[in-house]
Amino acid sequence: MTSPSPWLPSAISRIEADYHRSADTHLIALQLPGLAAAGIDLYLKDESTHPTGSLKHRLARSLFLYALCNGWVHEGSTIVESSSGSTAVSEAYFARLLGLPFVAVMPRSTSAEKIALIEFYGGRCHFVESAGEVYDAARSIAAETGGHYMDQFTYAERATDWRGNNNIAESMFTQMARERHPVPRWIVVGAGTGGTSATIGRYVRYQRHATQVCVADPAGSVFSLYHRTGVATLTAPGSRIEGIGRPRVEPSFIRTLVDRMEEVADDESIAAMQALSQLLGRRVGPSTGTNFVAMLRLAAEMRAAGEQGAILSLLCDAGERYLPTYYDADWVQTRMGDCGPARARIDALLQSCRA
Repeated sequence: MTSPSPWLPSAISRIEADYHRSADTHLIALQLPGLAAAGIDLYLKDESTHPTGSLKHRLARSLFLYALCNGWVHEGSTIVESSSGSTAVSEAYFARLLGLPFVAVMPRSTSAEKIALIEFYGGRCHFVESAGEVYDAARSIAAETGGHYMDQFTYAERATDWRGNNNIAESMFTQMARERHPVPRWIVVGAGTGGTSATIGRYVRYQRHATQVCVADPAGSVFSLYHRTGVATLTAPGSRIEGIGRPRVEPSFIRTLVDRMEEVADDESIAAMQALSQLLGRRVGPSTGTNFVAMLRLAAEMRAAGEQGAILSLLCDAGERYLPTYYDADWVQTRMGDCGPARARIDALLQSCRA
């Protein structure tokens, strides 16, 4: 058997050292007095504070360690990923940390801010016309360069140790320990790869918690239909909410680990993004808006049923990445239509949560 090169333990040590330089992300309690009086508490775990600014920082670290320990990545390997932005930003960061070339394969419609961040970390962007083309293009580039295709959509659900080891689920429950409802009634996440819902779903079952997992799925995504039918060959147009929803069923989306799907229209995602940004006094990204819609729906159901408990979700990334897109009124009008009625509904629901 060939002995590992001295580069491998050095690479793993660099990733681990980077992890130890990082603090955990904050858990934000939303101030909604009406819900609190009814015994319902809402929380957001702020994943925007990672070094690369999003939830995907955790995934990228896990994917690199998984690939290194499997012997797939070597000194000088070109790392290739199919990504609409945030995963590629985070993987570019870790590739630079290890001195490896990085290529991100993404739809041409990806925001300029994310492209700039990938290039800031030394990555190169390869553009395709549609989300469905990224897979074959990434495999082709990896083959041409003799590199490694990370393939987040396949390996996200298996690269993270779901039993613990400071995964996002363990972190959530540790931070909730001193709250009045330490075991959440619901955890709400979006799904791009499905890795986060898989990690949380497995963890709550392993720990025997009563928590249920809800996936907030944007319009155009295939995941909700797949969850209902179990037909893995289904396809859909794809989501207009960057980072979540997919046109095909991804291998890392494990439907049996998801207790409930909430389908969210684009205008609701944008309206909730705007409303939550106002509530927090800071901008959040559109996928966080999608999550917030599902949180408000669940809270309204619990309140109507006289149920108490906590609902916890993710602040996936900061809104500054989307200033020329989801925060630009003309851009939104052109691509999403009039979000005014949806904003009025969200505001009314929030007002009832305060009262």
